[in-house]
Amino acid sequence: MELPITTHYDMLGGEAGISRLVNRFYDIMDELPEAWELRKIHPQDSQPARDKLFKFLSGWLGGPGLYEAEYGHPRLRMRHAPFPVDTQMRDQWLLCMNMALDEQLTDELLKMQLKASFANVADHMRNRAG
Repeated sequence: MELPITTHYDMLGGEAGISRLVNRFYDIMDELPEAWELRKIHPQDSQPARDKLFKFLSGWLGGPGLYEAEYGHPRLRMRHAPFPVDTQMRDQWLLCMNMALDEQLTDELLKMQLKASFANVADHMRNRAG
């Protein structure tokens, strides 16, 4: 008997769990003074960004490839090239995501795995010195 493969997508609660994580991430970015510089580079209406992050995370975490189906390959560095992503921006992004993960997840191993994965991707996004 084969054991079912459980993805991070499934472990987060599927579509509803990813949606909660993304919305909490952006809500924290809106609320947290320490994330002000990060918030400033996003449009006033964050709904399109929320939608894109939701679609990206769906596939990245092992669920449906919604982002790829609509926009093609993510090409994260290219898509973020117009924005000044330095160490401060990376750290602000990670602060918001880590807070959202802390609030949403009780599974400590999953939380640790996701924080490490997000840190790798966020570090890869840096395109400016500092």
